[in-house]
Amino acid sequence: MTNQLEYTLVLDGKSLTIEDLQAVAVHRVKVEIDESSWELLEKSRRFVLKKAELDEPVYGFNRGVGLNKDRIIEAQAFETYNRNLLYAHAAGIEPYASEEQVRAVLLARLNSLLVGRTGIAPAIAKQYADFLNAGIHPLLPLRGSVGAGDITLLSHLGLAFIGEGDVMYAGARTSAAAALAQAGLTPVRLGAKDGLAIVSSNAVAAGTGALVLYACEQLLELADLVYALSLEGLQGHVTPLDPSVQRYRPYAGQSSSAERVRRFLTNSGLWHKESASLQDPLSFRSACHIHGAALDGLQVVKAALHIHLNASDDNPCVLEEEDRIVSCANFEPLAWVLGFEMLGIALSHVSKSACFRTIKLGSPSFTGLSRFLSPDESTIAFSTIQKTFTALDAEIRHLSNPSSADYYSLAGDMEDHSSNAPFVVSKVGEIIDRLYYIVAIEAMHAVQAIDLRAGVKLGQGTQAAYDEFRTVVPFLAKDRNLTADIQSAYQLLKSGKLLTRVRQSFAM
Repeated sequence: MTNQLEYTLVLDGKSLTIEDLQAVAVHRVKVEIDESSWELLEKSRRFVLKKAELDEPVYGFNRGVGLNKDRIIEAQAFETYNRNLLYAHAAGIEPYASEEQVRAVLLARLNSLLVGRTGIAPAIAKQYADFLNAGIHPLLPLRGSVGAGDITLLSHLGLAFIGEGDVMYAGARTSAAAALAQAGLTPVRLGAKDGLAIVSSNAVAAGTGALVLYACEQLLELADLVYALSLEGLQGHVTPLDPSVQRYRPYAGQSSSAERVRRFLTNSGLWHKESASLQDPLSFRSACHIHGAALDGLQVVKAALHIHLNASDDNPCVLEEEDRIVSCANFEPLAWVLGFEMLGIALSHVSKSACFRTIKLGSPSFTGLSRFLSPDESTIAFSTIQKTFTALDAEIRHLSNPSSADYYSLAGDMEDHSSNAPFVVSKVGEIIDRLYYIVAIEAMHAVQAIDLRAGVKLGQGTQAAYDEFRTVVPFLAKDRNLTADIQSAYQLLKSGKLLTRVRQSFAM
């Protein structure tokens, strides 16, 4: 289990950030519901119960859901109906979410409940918070949602809330009933609208998506760092990083990327190097433009997802102040799903440019070094490894294909649009994981090239990165099993240790 941070995050339904979600999901930060949010939940619930008593037809309250919206639900059957709704919608399939992903989903849904538009029983909102704080993590399937509300998946959370199904608790799989008892909690009872309020949300895609975006930020900073190392290994040109050049193409992401690379190269000999060549291949020359485009795409989807995390995605929408409960489509997530589609395409460009840089580093015609960065004539070195990273890039290219427009008309032709949100998000997550490998292999080439040169003066950031990298992947003096090196490099990058070491070098 990740070390727990010692503070409590107060939730109010309007100020949750992706960084907050990362802290709760990964670092087990405790949560607390703001007092004004409790009041809003209670007011909304009283309003729902009043409408139910008046027998006004309301979708999901006293009427069925989906094609069964014409079926009347009698008051005495509310608890049974809502339990049956959870059973009927529990149709997700493996793999199961990690505990961090489950926590992200619980938090995403809890915060949207605090917007106060569901009419859910406050006791159920409290159950979300109690599960987070007690470390009870329901087994949550990740496949089976078409992205118009993750109803087939979120029902598994609801079953755990009422003491059914299995959960992960204290490091072991156990029954929800047993975990509740051990944690000193009790199963909740379901009333009008509660089942629908639990399942009718995009919390699986939104919660896991927030974790993906957080990982993407680290990846893009690492891509800049390893690009800087590759420049050192190539002894390439730094003119594309010139602030005066950047000033006349003021894209925010491109400027940020170039500024980061300049910082990593502080005091590098590259700033004073003379070269017979005028410019480098585009995979080097335009790296900050490519990384910057991905950074810009990341900011677009972050802004869109931030809105979602602090908004209602419920149907119907409870408008207590207007004395109305209104059927709507606020569960439609396309506004931010399209951002993930764009981000996947942008990352495929990051991948391709990293692969071409790595190939160039193994080519004597570009580096002036030995073929495949071999230390001597009898060593094969980085020849066959090209197949590894280009195979990963082919997978990334496939994963970057859009999938949000692939949907069916379901529920008796009532639900004829969807977005495949969880699938879109998971694809970007898979792209990022593969990119960690590709960037790690690029780093292996970059530091090998640096070692094959005599007297290279590295920058402040690149020197720190080089030193840390060499603690886990030694110089390739003779051929060895490269799988272990690849995995060690991947773990170093993904753990954040390499970036931490570089940041510390500037703080000294």
